[in-house]
Amino acid sequence: MNGKVYIHEFIDITKQNRARYMHHMTANWSPIGQEQRNQLCYGVWGVVGSTGRWPQVVNIWEEDGFAGLAASFRHEFTGATLQDPALERWWAAAADLRSGGVDRLLVPHPDMPTIEEICRRGPRGEVYAHELIEVEAGTARDALAAMVEDAASGQDRHGWRLAGAWATAMRNDDECVLLWAIPGWETWAEVERDEAAGRPRLLRRAAALVRGRERILLADSALCPFRTGRQPSRADRVDWVD
Repeated sequence: MNGKVYIHEFIDITKQNRARYMHHMTANWSPIGQEQRNQLCYGVWGVVGSTGRWPQVVNIWEEDGFAGLAASFRHEFTGATLQDPALERWWAAAADLRSGGVDRLLVPHPDMPTIEEICRRGPRGEVYAHELIEVEAGTARDALAAMVEDAASGQDRHGWRLAGAWATAMRNDDECVLLWAIPGWETWAEVERDEAAGRPRLLRRAAALVRGRERILLADSALCPFRTGRQPSRADRVDWVD
């Protein structure tokens, strides 16, 4: 059973800094988060601009449950500046690469794999589909269970594999987030063609529970664990020393 909690971030990138920012998050930050906060990098992706906001990055971090997240928050926000003094230089460098963002906390469906399990056995994709799904207030967990069942029963039909399925915390139990691993661009095109023509292939039973839905595409960063099968490390750094 997956008892983790996840931080999900939409990050707006300045100018042509997306690749630099993704490297700064993975190689320069993640090893620190692993050591000091027991935080794992679940994934860092670039948004395919034709399908969503650009230039934008999606970061997802895996925390050791709400207790682990509370310890991480204390580490970050105890000081007068509301910032870990040891990370002042890192934050300054990040500020030159991004203009802001929007975060949410996610609670996984209990059957979803952790990032360590994904690194061992997948799924992997050439491209990923990310969905924000709005449901009736108070029904997110039930709707998420139906989506997971739909994904499992339809996997052989469409080839998309559900890598992540979460309900958003600190809301009115009304939002779900899905991450699909897609084996190739052609497989994405086939399914999207049918979805656009009113022939749904992804969510069937759960479709009646959905009030709103937005799907964008993501591409792996160079050090995304989905691509490398491991966590980022200090050995991945190019020009950075703590």
